[in-house]
Amino acid sequence: MQLTGFEGNVALVTGAAGGIGAALVGQLLDAGCRVVATDRERPALTTDDGRVQAFALDVTDGAAVDALVNEVEATVGPIMLAASVAGVLHVGEVVDTRDADWRRVFAVNADGVFHVGRALARVMSPRRQGAIVTVSSNAAGVPRHGMAAYAASKAAATMFTRCLGLELAPLGIRCNIVAPGSTLTPMQTGMWEDEQGAARVIAGSPATYKAGIPLRKLATPEDIAQAVMFLLSEQAGHVAMSDLYVDGGATLRG
Repeated sequence: MQLTGFEGNVALVTGAAGGIGAALVGQLLDAGCRVVATDRERPALTTDDGRVQAFALDVTDGAAVDALVNEVEATVGPIMLAASVAGVLHVGEVVDTRDADWRRVFAVNADGVFHVGRALARVMSPRRQGAIVTVSSNAAGVPRHGMAAYAASKAAATMFTRCLGLELAPLGIRCNIVAPGSTLTPMQTGMWEDEQGAARVIAGSPATYKAGIPLRKLATPEDIAQAVMFLLSEQAGHVAMSDLYVDGGATLRG
């Protein structure tokens, strides 16, 4: 089955400089989209035909997000598809987590999703058309030792997206969530102490009450991007406010 609903449409991706975001940009291009790729620093993403336009965007700045969305609408075209992928990680037990650590994680992972979702809702609502996907985390639904700030921020992003979806569904605008598990990105590998990091993640850790991965492998950025593509596509036309776990069964839930 070939996914449809992309050809010629403008798609906005935050967190596009690498990992899942960069993989998603590539898949959107392959599907025929014109892509607006953003990250805190301007992503080094270009195509000869100009179908990718890259912008620097700090999603923690609501005014900057509003301005970028309005600029894209005026100069590129109506944003029909969007994915909030920008995210940051903090690892540390609660007793060692500083106020600044907590605020930094929430500013990107929760506030950023709010800023992007609000700006998109304002331009999509009059058209009564569009699809938005938030890339959250399976940590939003399962407690993680040493990841309280990250998990809580992703839970906030998930519930915000569902609430936004409830408000926009009567207008024909679909909002959904993809919740990845351990994925081969710099965020993941940055937590590894040595070359056995992947094996330890796959096996799980009884000492920290963390299950392993039943599929016995980590996700690739492309795996997660494909799930986002499905939720953005016409084939997901009756899917709204859903939270799709893409974690190889690690959380033992769907």
